[in-house]
Amino acid sequence: MRFMVIVKATKDSEAGVMPSEKLLTEMGKFNEELVKAGVMLAGEGLQPSSKGARVKFSGKQRTVIDGPFTETKELIAGYWLWQVKSKEEAIEWVKRCPNPAVDGKEGEIEIRQVFEAEDFGAEFTPELREQEERLRAQMDKKK
Repeated sequence: MRFMVIVKATKDSEAGVMPSEKLLTEMGKFNEELVKAGVMLAGEGLQPSSKGARVKFSGKQRTVIDGPFTETKELIAGYWLWQVKSKEEAIEWVKRCPNPAVDGKEGEIEIRQVFEAEDFGAEFTPELREQEERLRAQMDKKK
């Protein structure tokens, strides 16, 4: 099972406050544990929403909205992609994670399971499965 583990944004992360050397060191050690255990597939921190944009869809119309975005609690400051046996295992790993908030303030991490091909049922036709496999192979070549 794959899970996206989402580090929620805070006022500090949105203000561009960088983590301390101590937090970076702790996160580096945690990431090493994840890699050694074969759990971590990917992970990155994200720039504040002031450097981002959203594209709103309404029928065929597209509207671009530049950041910053006001609802900090709905924003993401970073993420991991993990391969684990269950949601419970993902939760146990998150409980071991250093507090991602600057200066140990209140932080939050969300865990969301990633859809797998078999989750889509008959609508995910053999042709669509073949296309998915081909695209994944192309992405793997770029790594």
